[in-house]
Amino acid sequence: MMPASANNTRAGIALMIAATAVFALQDGVSRHLAGAYNVLMVVMVRYWFFAAFVIFLAARNSGGLRAAAATSQPLLQALRGALLAAEICITVISFVLLGLVETHAIFVIYPLLVAALSGPVLGETVGWRRWAAIGIGFVGILIVLQPGRGVFSPVALVPLVGAFGFALYGLLTRYVARRDSTATSFFWTGTVGAVVMTAVGIWFWQPMSTPDWGWMALLCVSGAFGHWLLIRCYEMAEASAVQPFAYLQLVFVSILGILVFGETLRANVVIGATVVVAAGLFTLWRARGQPLDAS
Repeated sequence: MMPASANNTRAGIALMIAATAVFALQDGVSRHLAGAYNVLMVVMVRYWFFAAFVIFLAARNSGGLRAAAATSQPLLQALRGALLAAEICITVISFVLLGLVETHAIFVIYPLLVAALSGPVLGETVGWRRWAAIGIGFVGILIVLQPGRGVFSPVALVPLVGAFGFALYGLLTRYVARRDSTATSFFWTGTVGAVVMTAVGIWFWQPMSTPDWGWMALLCVSGAFGHWLLIRCYEMAEASAVQPFAYLQLVFVSILGILVFGETLRANVVIGATVVVAAGLFTLWRARGQPLDAS
């Protein structure tokens, strides 16, 4: 009989794969809606549903909304929420400008950015092997971007900015977790993001067709469902065991981009993304179960 820990790990991996598939669907719907409506409005409506979802979860937990909102670092929590909202807007804009495939091929650099920034932001020590992996990962990004081919467009830097923002958000999440619970951080992420996006997005409201309201509903539900799957995933298994499977989102969005949006899969994108993912997996492997100063 398989031990309970092994069963939990398998369940966690299955949940992670399901979450990446749902998030890929969400990205495809975001691209569709952002191609027809203002990005700020689309993200704003998405955040309204997200905020309702986190408030619902908080109200069901012990202590209710007051316990979920309690924090000794409100400024950092607010900064996290605003940073994620901005990152989502930038990434959705990139979907429209570059497509799903190339955006995600560049965005997969974010775990390496987390490793690179963990020193100055969290005071952690990163060993030479992981620095080497970070350097190799950036070589992969250069392969994707092809800056020396004479066809490079500054637009290709948009997803890189988004990846940097998401990496910083992830590091701030780790920082606030030293004193705040996951439930508190999740509550602040949804509510602050909704406030920020409403403040900027309400000025760009556009009437939506009935079919597109259906797509908007799917976007909102898939976002909430994806986050629920992630929560269950991390409850089941250790993050180090399931995190490598998050890279499957690149596969799922590539399939969606090619089959639904008619995007092409260029050789340099495949090679570059493979290099970045390999470097990221090596970084995860080095970090798993090892002291940071030994990597």
